[in-house]
Amino acid sequence: MGKYFGTDGFRGEANKDLTFEHAMQIGRFLGWYYGANMGKKAKVVIGKDTRRSSYMFEYALCTGLMASGADAYIMHVTTTPSVAYITRIDDFDCGIMISASHNPFYDNGIKLLNSKGEKMEEETLLKVEDYIDGKIEIPVAEREEIGRTVDYVSGRNRYIGYLISMSKYSFKGIKVGLDVANGAAWQIAKGVFDALGAKTYVINDNPDGYNINTGCGSTHIEGLQKFVVENGLDIGFAYDGDADRCLAVDEKGNLVSGDHIIYMYGCYMKERGKLLNNKVVVTIMSNFGFFKALDKVGIEYDKTKVGDKYVYENMMNTGNRLGGEDSGHIIFSKYATTGDGILTSLKVMEVMLAKEKPLSELAAPMVKYPQVLKNVRVKSKPAAKNDPDVQKEVETVAESLGENGRILLRESGTEPVIRVMVEADTDEECEKYVDQVIDVIRSKGHVE
Repeated sequence: MGKYFGTDGFRGEANKDLTFEHAMQIGRFLGWYYGANMGKKAKVVIGKDTRRSSYMFEYALCTGLMASGADAYIMHVTTTPSVAYITRIDDFDCGIMISASHNPFYDNGIKLLNSKGEKMEEETLLKVEDYIDGKIEIPVAEREEIGRTVDYVSGRNRYIGYLISMSKYSFKGIKVGLDVANGAAWQIAKGVFDALGAKTYVINDNPDGYNINTGCGSTHIEGLQKFVVENGLDIGFAYDGDADRCLAVDEKGNLVSGDHIIYMYGCYMKERGKLLNNKVVVTIMSNFGFFKALDKVGIEYDKTKVGDKYVYENMMNTGNRLGGEDSGHIIFSKYATTGDGILTSLKVMEVMLAKEKPLSELAAPMVKYPQVLKNVRVKSKPAAKNDPDVQKEVETVAESLGENGRILLRESGTEPVIRVMVEADTDEECEKYVDQVIDVIRSKGHVE
């Protein structure tokens, strides 16, 4: 990670950590780097979520891009995976998504994608950071070289068509609930399910610039759980602010997590001989019960650092086709270059319809171990994590758990936070061991 860009872009509180000047500088550099620097006019596509500040950052990025001679194609409110898809399909030099994903409305972020629709290479991000810090000077465009903006809502419509084409089955007669988190999926998800014949029920589809992710979406699944049960729905799906995540709810109102989805679809691929390398790719945060369930059905797995960026890198290097995170970032590398919440929901529907079984039955073989995860805001993530006394306490907990659980201590990629996670036989054990480690972090003076 660089100075500004973490595992999922440049993220922080709008106009405090991430300012409109930053956005303009990012546009300035990208417009020049992919344009005049290469002896051509750059084409860059931009999408945004529903945060109030997203409009400010959109215009700042466009200003920077045009000042450097690039043409900025604006998809307006749309999802991160749609920007990734259109960047790749329509031959853009790069793509930009304005979103802080599942964070509250006052945060925002700028995610950069290369011409393949993949997260931008570290080498290029470091050059962007050098420009922001004044280490690089670039010229402005003049006269006929100045860029323009182009309304590109047609790109979003093309992406919707692509999603519809992904389904092998009609959804006629199936009652589906969607929680679109007052975010980027609010204009897309229902149209896809309606087109496929579902009877679609939608909640949290009235964005006002401030209510994105507020008590809704994949980070507050309880609302959808209640909605599915009260309305007698067959299944429900919840997305986050930029719709690159998806969690599901079965017909009984039970949460079906990212681990469950990877398990189900992995088994489905294996049965059809489609699971290349007989392997899925997940992060170290996947549940202990998930690994046990995969062992039982003979599916292998690679573990990466936390972040769908690392999952995708592994998939590209190995040819593995399925991977993701328990949080709902699921990557189907044959169809997408990033997590795609709506595509994930279509794939879950595919398994349910192909096997003619309710979601509760498909998810049942994977039983999650109790887990407690607590975040601790610290002054310095490396100092807290590498403190000898903290490490000693982690080792003590690991020894106590033995083969019946695990402990994980890691740094957040986007916040000044240390995450302490324990999985064990009971919730009480998890709480006890997590608190033991946090007490040491606090006693050593690391807490902010």
